[in-house]
Amino acid sequence: MLACHDLRTPLATVHGFAQTLVRTGDHDETTLRYLEMINSASAQLAELIDELSLGAKIEDGRYDPLLASADTIELARGAAEELGTERVAVTGEGTEVEVDVAASRRAVASLAQCALRHGGLERVELTVRGEELALAPITPASAPVVLGEDLRDLGAAIAVRLIRAQGGSVTLDGEMLRVRLV
Repeated sequence: MLACHDLRTPLATVHGFAQTLVRTGDHDETTLRYLEMINSASAQLAELIDELSLGAKIEDGRYDPLLASADTIELARGAAEELGTERVAVTGEGTEVEVDVAASRRAVASLAQCALRHGGLERVELTVRGEELALAPITPASAPVVLGEDLRDLGAAIAVRLIRAQGGSVTLDGEMLRVRLV
């Protein structure tokens, strides 16, 4: 937690000045491209720091979820939009659940991203059945990573811990990851 806290201030400075420089315009094409890369990378670092902070809170028993009502199909659609609907298809019917909405949407997106990246896949499907989301396919090579057992993907490892901390579950059923949100 301390490291996350201490990293946020210099990162905010880098991100803020990168955004300012991009907005001021009057840059050649190469400089503008570099500034946009700095801006994008600093935003990614901020997301990673948020994930680390969340993981530290969960592991330390200090996670206090901000619960709100959300429809599981909307959580799945939000995750798909984050990754690109051409990469994540969403089908099924949802139901209302009480979860930490923003964190749960990020968790679902992280699990789908992990399945894509570590499974060597172009596309995955999220099938929503009430409180359960089924993510497929999960390849044998990616399964331990997606389950957070083989710690090669921070997003997936935190996602599994977050879902369990909210009273949900994450289990593998053949080539399908079953995510029960509550």
